[in-house]
Amino acid sequence: MRCLILTPTRELAIQVHESVTQYGKHVPLRSFCVYGGVNINPQIDALKKGVEILVATPGRLLDLIQQKALTLRTVQILVLDEADRMLDMGFIPDIKRIIGMLPPPPARQTLLFSATFSDEIRKLAAQFQKDPATVEVARRNTPAELVTQYCYHVDSTRKRELLAHLVKQNNWEQVLVFCKTKHGSNRLATQLQRDGINADAIHGNKSQNARVRALEDFKEGKVKVLVATDIAARGIDIEELPHVVNFDLPHVPEDYVHRIGRTGRAGSTGEALSLVGAEDRPLLGAIERLINRKIEVREAEGFDGGRARSAQPSREAAEPKRERGAQAEHKRERSHGEPKRERKVQSEPKRERAESPKQPRAEASRREQGSRDGERGRNGSGHRSQQGERAATSRGTTRDYGNATNAPARGSSGGMDFNKPYEPSAEISAAPAEEPSSRRGSKNDAQVPALFKRRAA
Repeated sequence: MRCLILTPTRELAIQVHESVTQYGKHVPLRSFCVYGGVNINPQIDALKKGVEILVATPGRLLDLIQQKALTLRTVQILVLDEADRMLDMGFIPDIKRIIGMLPPPPARQTLLFSATFSDEIRKLAAQFQKDPATVEVARRNTPAELVTQYCYHVDSTRKRELLAHLVKQNNWEQVLVFCKTKHGSNRLATQLQRDGINADAIHGNKSQNARVRALEDFKEGKVKVLVATDIAARGIDIEELPHVVNFDLPHVPEDYVHRIGRTGRAGSTGEALSLVGAEDRPLLGAIERLINRKIEVREAEGFDGGRARSAQPSREAAEPKRERGAQAEHKRERSHGEPKRERKVQSEPKRERAESPKQPRAEASRREQGSRDGERGRNGSGHRSQQGERAATSRGTTRDYGNATNAPARGSSGGMDFNKPYEPSAEISAAPAEEPSSRRGSKNDAQVPALFKRRAA
């Protein structure tokens, strides 16, 4: 093996190998491509025949090295395609392991290719290169000039409806749509199919055969809308792709440049539009700062409620504040403009109501209620029935015993006169007084049980 080319995705590995085969058709160099998701045994058999150029994904390459199907001791050229993606935190452990198996720099040349390079990636790449030279064919982090970029502000719940409207109204025949999640890609493709649009999805959870078949059907025009995650954003070449849609904006601004780079390739023109919800506006600002330009905002009839609705709460929140301020100002003007004498007159009726006598009226009502209860609760023998007493108790009426001498016997009083002082009966007065006990606890033995006698002893 003389040259090793590493790519981040399987689709890109297949595409790079097709380019190597096409460009090297008249050169006596054997090439092969290895990637995951398929049986490893046919790849092992092909490597035994020998290859000069190998295109691989990092994971499957390490599997083949572990099974001793190949060695990297003779590699002269290492190529990292989409180098910024290969050197992020997801691939860097595998890349370091692979570079450790290669010959040292004097016997090896390292080439990095990417449309976007951040300063952090440049510092990281310096660890693998010695005195590197930089070749730039365009300004950093700039999309193709032939791509028309614009966006729609729309509610997040109506993004799918707007996408279907644009595809049908404009009669788009080939549209690549990017979503941020695998589940979202499947759901959007299913919803578009229900809307009568031929759509399919491609993402990492699908088998490799299903991914290859979906991409080929899209390139051949059998599928009108291909919904994909960012696995299709890097390096995938679709000839004269006219439309790219960012259904969800990427969290990494550089990925936006790669996404819209699928159109406007090889001198052809293309359109890249983004559906921007309220939560996507910070991401849109980051993208505009990266590409150093404002993205044109367009409006679709019936779908322009995104910005208006976002501005409406702020106006609604400001109006109550103005109303409350006006009311407070009006109250202050009234309080300062009225004479003190008029305010005093207005407060006098309240004082009169507060000083009105209430006690005699309440006392009279309680007495009248008590007399009615007494008449209603009596039976023929002169005593109150139990029903009448329960009713009086439940009503909580207050009885007046002020004239107890004239009042008949009630309840269990037994005809007692409560106004007379207490006088003991004749029997109690004639009874002899008990002698005080000489010591504490002295009792008659007959009154103490035997159990307590034993304990005392």
